[in-house]
Amino acid sequence: MLPRHVAVIMDGNGRWARKHAVGVALGHRRGVEALREIVRYSSDAGIQVLSLYAFSTENWSRPQAEVGALMRLVEDFFVSEIEELDEKQVSIRILGEIGALPDGARKAAAAAVERTRDNGGLQLNIALNYGARDEILRAAKRLAQEAAGGFLHAAEATREDFERHLYTASQPDVDLLIRPGGERRLSNFLLYQCAYAELVFTDKLWPDFTAEDFKEALKAFDSRERRFGGREA
Repeated sequence: MLPRHVAVIMDGNGRWARKHAVGVALGHRRGVEALREIVRYSSDAGIQVLSLYAFSTENWSRPQAEVGALMRLVEDFFVSEIEELDEKQVSIRILGEIGALPDGARKAAAAAVERTRDNGGLQLNIALNYGARDEILRAAKRLAQEAAGGFLHAAEATREDFERHLYTASQPDVDLLIRPGGERRLSNFLLYQCAYAELVFTDKLWPDFTAEDFKEALKAFDSRERRFGGREA
């Protein structure tokens, strides 16, 4: 059985660059090539939602040259890939506060979202300037504003009321989270949505991660028994 929602922490671009004695910008560019392959495979396989961790709220602390190279890659990705994504009926959603991005990246992202808004294929979430704790706090504030405005009785608020204010509103929870790069942590990515996600970690660095590796992770997911807090059958 395919997962409905797959999340990927794209980790290891910098280590790939050091391993191959090249600049970190090239490592990130190779990471975009891996991203392109996984998006295509997910679309063709019929996965409903694919969420990609592209740039976190903590990534601003990286060297300015690296951040600048990443932002240019973000802009280039949306400009160069939008025709194919739109043709495949991919619908793009941005997770995170993109107002802080440079004008080029912000405008390219916003244009891609608008162009693909009504597409009915793969829902592609790209997390830019995203942090899960910030997302949860943002949703809590908005729910509190609804209650303060008399639109909701706080004591009667439901999980569904809260989830309406998440970036992933109306999408299913994450079924499978994949993290290449050797680390074994969530790094503040979709913490609420990953409550019952199956986790797959691999030591392969993201630029070397292929569709075959992705298929292996999907097979691992299919082999697991998901009990959601219940007892083993």
